[in-house]
Amino acid sequence: MSDVSPRGTGGAAFAATLMIIGGGFGILQGIALLAKPDYYVQPKGYFINTSASTWGWVLLVIGLIVVAAGFGVLSGAFWARWLGIIFVSLQAFGNFLFIPAQPYWSSILVLVDLWIIHSLFVHRRVRD
Repeated sequence: MSDVSPRGTGGAAFAATLMIIGGGFGILQGIALLAKPDYYVQPKGYFINTSASTWGWVLLVIGLIVVAAGFGVLSGAFWARWLGIIFVSLQAFGNFLFIPAQPYWSSILVLVDLWIIHSLFVHRRVRD
């Protein structure tokens, strides 16, 4: 018989809530880049030469998937946990690359993403 670890369940619910919030922030950041591309100033000599609208679409799509996976984790879907781990990892990597443009905001989001990944990995079934 398999049961769910209480610590893991609480961690997964917390991670799902953070996924919804963090994904929402990614959506807002993507919309901000699409609506006002000159708000973010690209540092001179930065190795990524994409436009603000490209960054905006990437952050918007990843944010939408993270929010959907967050609701899936809250509903207890197994696939949502792994989808969350994959896309929150991508979101963390994207925010890491965004540090030169927005250092404080991106650093905070990377830390939140790492916390989410940890909580999703802790949530596992326990066998008797």
